[in-house]
Amino acid sequence: MSRLRTTAAAAALLLALPLSVAAAAPALAAPPVNSGAGPADPATRATARIELPRPTGPYAVGQEVLHLVDQDRPDPWVPSSGPRQLMVSMYYPAHAGTGTPAPYMTPAAARALLDGKVPGNTIPTEAVSGARTWAESGARPQGGHYPLVVLSPGFTMPRATLSGLAEDLTSRGYVVAVIDHTYENTGTTFPDGRTLPCAACGAVDGDAGAARLEAGRAKDVSFVIDRLTDRPHPAWRYARLIDRDRIGMAGHSAGGASTVPALLTDDRIRAGVNMDGTMHYLVPESGLKGKPFMMIGHPLSEGGEDSSWVTSWARLDGWKRQLTVDGSDHGSFTDLPVFIDGLGLPKGPYTTIGSRRAVELTRQYVGAFFDLQLKGVPQPLLDGPSAANPEVRFTP
Repeated sequence: MSRLRTTAAAAALLLALPLSVAAAAPALAAPPVNSGAGPADPATRATARIELPRPTGPYAVGQEVLHLVDQDRPDPWVPSSGPRQLMVSMYYPAHAGTGTPAPYMTPAAARALLDGKVPGNTIPTEAVSGARTWAESGARPQGGHYPLVVLSPGFTMPRATLSGLAEDLTSRGYVVAVIDHTYENTGTTFPDGRTLPCAACGAVDGDAGAARLEAGRAKDVSFVIDRLTDRPHPAWRYARLIDRDRIGMAGHSAGGASTVPALLTDDRIRAGVNMDGTMHYLVPESGLKGKPFMMIGHPLSEGGEDSSWVTSWARLDGWKRQLTVDGSDHGSFTDLPVFIDGLGLPKGPYTTIGSRRAVELTRQYVGAFFDLQLKGVPQPLLDGPSAANPEVRFTP
């Protein structure tokens, strides 16, 4: 494996395994978090109240959680468990005040995340599970048809870590489906109360294994789209909101890398975003069938480059952008910086961007991409560097 997307900054909260292949290459994993550093003593953490940044669009955000079962595919990590099962959070434009506050994640999943990612953890479960979201469970949906964006989190990371991006896209007029890839994160809670562990951790074997993981995630994504767009019996009661001709995908780390096989194998997915993911399933020499693709990531140490990005960038045959956010780290494109700052945990030595700014930039550029590619709305923000966003560099 050549230059991978990791820096010392990835030692921040919850990034003990930041890479899509970290389980296969422990030497590349970030060092343990010094969870006792800084002002975040146990008493402070016990009273911490984390709040995701408010969504920027005009719509209120509704949320429902789906349990989907793929009867045609055994689970790739634990075949003895039977067919592949997935938990999916659905976000949709809603009427404000018609639901109840949606939880960030279940206490069991939050505990598994903290115990799995923070050695010697003293962070109370409630500090994560009780984080303030802007979504309302069971809210009454708005009328209309909206593009669908499917989000895939990083390897070992639960779907909740992309909640802030999901809420913001929804507020801008999208339906968003965020997938928990079962057995590929610290813990997924199912309706029967079970919280399944990360069976894939330690089981991904080198580059070939990581490519297999990414291809498997593409199958998960296609299955979810199948169930959401099925006629006459979709799996979601508000499936009528989805415009089946406008579907995109974005993901972080392994989830971002998985956009490549998803775009190649599913013609319904029209555009994709890779947020800081090393790609082991490379863009082929023939390209991505002309589909738009954007890569956004953090700067590598000593000016290094991720060879998978260099190779894939040259092969892209449609609209494309590659952006680097100075001062960011691997987790900057998720909710994790909000928890780092809120709990007073130390950032990595090269991470200079604040959590709110990281969230703001991710929302701006990912939202602009889908507004352009799925809604056809011109986006000058994507034409080149902006004086308003000096942290963002464009690859020529």
